[in-house]
Amino acid sequence: MNETRKNTPNGQVVYLTREGYERLRERLDYLIRVKRPEIAEQIREAKEMGDISENAGYDEAKNAQAFLEGEIAELEWKLKHAVIIEDERPDGVVALGSRVTVRDEETGEEETYTIVGSAEADPFNGRISNESPVGSALMGHAIGDTVDVETPGGKMRLTIVAIE
Repeated sequence: MNETRKNTPNGQVVYLTREGYERLRERLDYLIRVKRPEIAEQIREAKEMGDISENAGYDEAKNAQAFLEGEIAELEWKLKHAVIIEDERPDGVVALGSRVTVRDEETGEEETYTIVGSAEADPFNGRISNESPVGSALMGHAIGDTVDVETPGGKMRLTIVAIE
């Protein structure tokens, strides 16, 4: 991973997998090419109906436009500050992009997580942020290491079983 590619004024970067970067790029393209013209047409049609001061269709279209432009700006920012998680990760230690299997020492249950940047986190599908309590506790550790994690639900003790 080459973080020096993205020197931002405040040091902020958005860690993304290559797939995550492409998904954001596709979403941005769709919003600009499809949604922006659709909303512009809605505004034009609402203006044609006369007085816009009491035109609910116009107000709704302008609100949709504001929301859309906010989403476009956010996506552009993320893409501009993106650092792609490279496939070349250090062997044997947890890093961004690693798929990690851990065992809860209290329950004996095993869980597998993929460590991703916060922009791609989806805990319900096993994708946890490197900034989350579990993700940050696992970073830099190796198979066999046991880490203590302070979560909103209480303290956990996890042992790393596998790293892919």
